Parts: sequence; C-alpha cells; structure tokens
Amino acid sequence: MHFFTLIYRLAVALWVGGAVLFTFILTPTLFQQLNRDEAGTIVGLLFPGYFRYGLICGALALVCLLLSRKSHPIASALIIATMLIITLVQAFVIEPKAAAIKKEIPSFVTTSPEDPKRQEFKKLHAVSAVSNLSVIGGGIALVILF
Repeated sequence: MHFFTLIYRLAVALWVGGAVLFTFILTPTLFQQLNRDEAGTIVGLLFPGYFRYGLICGALALVCLLLSRKSHPIASALIIATMLIITLVQAFVIEPKAAAIKKEIPSFVTTSPEDPKRQEFKKLHAVSAVSNLSVIGGGIALVILF
C-alpha cells in the first residue's frame, strides 16, 4: 500500500472515530453523570481541542489523498473539503457564539427553558449537532469509498 494512502486512511479513521467517541460516548456520559452546568462546562472546555483535532485530521487526509495514487480522488476530496468547511464553521463561528451566549446564562439548571438566551443557545446547539452528524456521515461515506 502506498504511504500516502495509508496515512489518508488513518487520518479519516481517527477523525471519524474521534467524532463518534466524542458525540456518542463521552458527551452523553458526562451529561448522565454530572448536572447540566458541570457537564456543559467540561464539554465547552473540550470543544476547541475537538475541532482542532478534526481540522488536523481532515487537512492531513486531504493532502495525503491528493498525493496518493488513488485513481479517482474527486468524490473523496469533495467530501473531505465539505467536512473541513463544516468543522471550520463550527470551530470559528458556531462554538464561539454559543460560548458567548452560554456565559450570559447563569445556570441551565435554574434558568427557564423559555428564557430568550436559552432559546438562542438551543438553536445554535441544534445547528452544531446537525453539523457534527454531517461530519460523521461524511466520514462514514469516506470509509465506504475506501
């Protein structure tokens, strides 16, 4: 197997595996074991590293894909580029906005769900969740294209 193909596959596997672990195991476990404010604080602290991890894996995968001897890399390159754009928007637009709004909410435990700031946060969280699931879906598509 060509070196760049191997690194491409490893980068995609690490990116998708990390996203699945964070989304379906780590985050739910934190919210089950801690109160909402504590769990939210921890997840908020992890987000910057989570997004950097995705961006590094994605950039590495894209570069290695383009350097590999794969005969038809266009579909995979488009999927990776889309995943990277989504991750960039999450890292530099959605997450900072959500973090700023979150600072204005004294407590998710005691603040009413109808509070305007909670509603605004809920919308951003929904966009972030759909974005994250889209990245995971793209990653699964890449694994299938192997």
